[in-house]
Amino acid sequence: MEDLRIEGTPKTPAIHLDSASGALEISGRSIPENSVEFYTKILAWLDTYAENPASKTIIDVKLEYFNTSSSKCLLDVFKRLENLKKKGSDVHIRWFYEEDDEDMLEAGEDYDSIIDLDFEMCLMEL
Repeated sequence: MEDLRIEGTPKTPAIHLDSASGALEISGRSIPENSVEFYTKILAWLDTYAENPASKTIIDVKLEYFNTSSSKCLLDVFKRLENLKKKGSDVHIRWFYEEDDEDMLEAGEDYDSIIDLDFEMCLMEL
């Protein structure tokens, strides 16, 4: 399976999805003109990955900021991963936030309360 790499821009996050290691990373800003269109590739990749996942999948979310439409798309990503966990896979999310960014910490905590996945809130080292 091909890895998925999308370079970040001022409006879209960098995406690094490695099927062999199960390491997935979303970082940067997520304020694309069309969030659904941007995240479609990621969701399709996750659907294929779910057919033969790594023994452990670790997702690092290192977003500085995301808009409302991106938050719905992130929820879709987490739902795909939740389905992976329901099939017996080990899935863990590390949600990174900066020390003074309570909004980002609360967003991670909100996802943690909605989705049945192991979330770890991680203070980002500057």
